[in-house]
Amino acid sequence: MLVILAPDSFKESIDAADAAAAMAAGVRDAVPDAEVRELPVSDGGEGFTESVAVALGARTLEVPVRDALGREATGQVAVAGRRAVLEVASAVGLGMIASDERDVMGADSTGVGELIRAALDEGADEIVVGLGGSATNDAGAGMLRVLGARFLDASGAEIGTTPRELAHLAEIDVSGLDPRMAGVEVQAACDVSNPLLGESGASAVFGPQKGATPELVTELDAILARVAEVAGHDGDGGAAHEPGAGAAGGLGYALIGFLGARMRPGVELVVETVGLEEAVAGADLVLTGEGSVDAQTLSGKTPAGVAAVAARAGVPCVVLAGRVADDAAVLLDHGVTALVPIVPGVTDLPTALAEGGANLRRAASTVTRIFAAGRSGSASF
Repeated sequence: MLVILAPDSFKESIDAADAAAAMAAGVRDAVPDAEVRELPVSDGGEGFTESVAVALGARTLEVPVRDALGREATGQVAVAGRRAVLEVASAVGLGMIASDERDVMGADSTGVGELIRAALDEGADEIVVGLGGSATNDAGAGMLRVLGARFLDASGAEIGTTPRELAHLAEIDVSGLDPRMAGVEVQAACDVSNPLLGESGASAVFGPQKGATPELVTELDAILARVAEVAGHDGDGGAAHEPGAGAAGGLGYALIGFLGARMRPGVELVVETVGLEEAVAGADLVLTGEGSVDAQTLSGKTPAGVAAVAARAGVPCVVLAGRVADDAAVLLDHGVTALVPIVPGVTDLPTALAEGGANLRRAASTVTRIFAAGRSGSASF
């Protein structure tokens, strides 16, 4: 029996690679001689770099960066030949900042620019950026400043790139943008289609989880609108309106509008890179999952992407998750065979997160036993 294991991370519990390993252990607990292939997947957020690096056999560089609040941190860039892969979450991730320290008005994306600069220093001519999980809402200004752009106020003085400082923006000078970017193909892996501005934009939809009050959401949206207006990207057909421009606090907008990036669904890009289609073609069962699944999982999240691949190959796909919302049942109409919560009983969240690996292993074992029994026609397991 061949089982393909293609989970995303279970946020705040275990990363995608560890999730795949836990699933593998569970499968072997049930069927010791089962053949398993671990293909951790990501939709662009945490674990994206690792997922792609494993598939490409890339080397991973540790890069000194500034986190969203300007503190020293370490990010990662995976390099394979002249292709570099990085994720926003490893430099300016929300998970890097304690909830009581979050300051969206004082955060910027400097660290992402430092990762891109490191990729350029490695000679990359293709850069893949995983968007998601950022603590920033600066329209990518911090990233652009590291790459040579200058942000000026009405007096012509250079200003910083946090939203608090961008409130005084009057001009963006891109004449000093790193010339190496001209020869680079940029792809952005993104699991959302939000534009930069408005009710479905970066500030309104993602700002609250970064600490923005309703009043701050309005202020942040106005600041991002100012950036797009000064850059000339606010008109019909401008970068501010592109699907995914609102990803990662507007980093999607900056990548599209200033660096000519092509936006792609993150899970689609990773599925292609790891060769999931080929792996699933000869499989008997596919297991995927992440921390929480609901109806929104259909909008580019990993379990939906993996299930679509499995469905095309006619292979059953089971989703394992820490939380399965009632409306997640819609996934059963889109290639998912079953939805299985991994928490075995009533427990508190800290305990569930701490025991994520063990719970995932147990659930994978149970699913495999049932599947194997069904194949053999046996009623005892």
